[in-house]
Amino acid sequence: MKTEKLLRDEPNLSVGKVAARADVAVSALHFYENKGLIRSWRNNGNQRRYKKDVLRRIAIIKAGQKMGITLGEIKDTLDTLPDSRTPTKEDWAKLSTAWQMKLDEKIAYMQRLRSYVDGCIGCGCLSMKSCPIYNPGDIVATQANGAVWLDEPDKANKAKSCYDNEN
Repeated sequence: MKTEKLLRDEPNLSVGKVAARADVAVSALHFYENKGLIRSWRNNGNQRRYKKDVLRRIAIIKAGQKMGITLGEIKDTLDTLPDSRTPTKEDWAKLSTAWQMKLDEKIAYMQRLRSYVDGCIGCGCLSMKSCPIYNPGDIVATQANGAVWLDEPDKANKAKSCYDNEN
């Protein structure tokens, strides 16, 4: 492709070329730079320039965002990489390992959400048919605020099994 040929021949890239190749808006590059996720420098004409390794960093940022990792967490992780070279496959393995526990927690939460959201989740709305059964008079409010049973599925299972055993 035309862009790839141009990038191969150029050691330093303009903001427009980086944005096009990374498929992000120029404003996103400025935002990432402002947050310390990527770095540029100014040439003699005061134009931003980037080293090619910024493309991999942007790919890592975008992958992290798609996984639900916050920009702060992505920055903390990218800060462990050396600035002097492109992140390697080994670097990526280290980065993704650091995110795996967080992703596992999010997956578990989404599975709970899928399992419980069509029934009483202990939020206090008392609008589901099962709410008066499992959470009569919003007794869950004495335990905590919010959708208690989504955040603490063991409490939900215990409360529901207690009720089921009583009836």
